[in-house]
Amino acid sequence: MSGYLAVLVIHLHFPDSSSLKGKRSELQSVKAHLRGRLGISVAETDHQDTWQRATLTAAIAGRSLSVLDETANGVERYLDARFPHGARVERILASVDELRG
Repeated sequence: MSGYLAVLVIHLHFPDSSSLKGKRSELQSVKAHLRGRLGISVAETDHQDTWQRATLTAAIAGRSLSVLDETANGVERYLDARFPHGARVERILASVDELRG
């Protein structure tokens, strides 16, 4: 039995943010939505001290590639709606068998 994993590297831009406090507030809301509504593990992995940028890394596990694609597409739709000029998502897909080597 095998499963699949998608890693999403999410690059966000906060053009209206004028402080780290403002960015962190908005970023907390994004992370809470991804965790709570979409059930995704997520962490801030870069640009912690930059007030207009953030990089998140998110992980999605599923039984099929179609399930992962559906969930990843939902993440991208949410981010595009929330950040119309400042979200880019990179997808890395792998099967458990590939990860085992």
